[in-house]
Amino acid sequence: MRLISIQTGMPRTLGTPDAEDPMDREWTTGFFKTPVDGPVHAGPTGLVGDGQADTRVHGGPDKAINVYPLDHYAVWERELGVAFGFGAFGENFTTEGGVETEICIGDTFRIGTAVVQVSQPRQPCWKLARRWRIQELAALVEQTGRTGWYFRVLQSGEVSAPGEFELIERPFPTWTVAAANAVMHRRQGDLAAAQALASCPALSESWRSSLSRRTASQTPPSSNARLGA
Repeated sequence: MRLISIQTGMPRTLGTPDAEDPMDREWTTGFFKTPVDGPVHAGPTGLVGDGQADTRVHGGPDKAINVYPLDHYAVWERELGVAFGFGAFGENFTTEGGVETEICIGDTFRIGTAVVQVSQPRQPCWKLARRWRIQELAALVEQTGRTGWYFRVLQSGEVSAPGEFELIERPFPTWTVAAANAVMHRRQGDLAAAQALASCPALSESWRSSLSRRTASQTPPSSNARLGA
């Protein structure tokens, strides 16, 4: 897998507060990322010069670096009729040579002097649709499984593009990003799979918590509990 381009960007406010079209109303976003020349410092909470508008759901140690494969760009351009440039999906790293069916939760790579680890699939929010004024785009990303993923940073360091990812460790080869996506989004009734994925220690805390809540809410009470024992 190769690092093709690095993008960063800080939050900014766009739009008009009282616009008639919801797509034109005021919003604050860190989605707009532009290519930068390296080296760029990667630390525990992300890249220097990068930021998120809503830190409740974006950023943090488990979602320090947003990754999206260039391998998907041509397909999206053909399907949507839109010409995308690097950073089109809000990603910090645009990569080539590895997609969701090949990259696994817990995969640990050296890139430059940094060490990064796959923590979870990316879950696109409404801002992706707003950026491209395509209302269904976030849902399409989820449905197709062309989501990308997040890296946590295990060892801070400098990264530059182009660069080569060196795979150091693959501790959970069963849990590809595609398999994790399937359990979260398409196999919601499979409690055994949800429990198994939730037990993967390399999975992000937010995904493990979500899956654990799912299994707890759908697990029937024990016979003793039903009898009031």
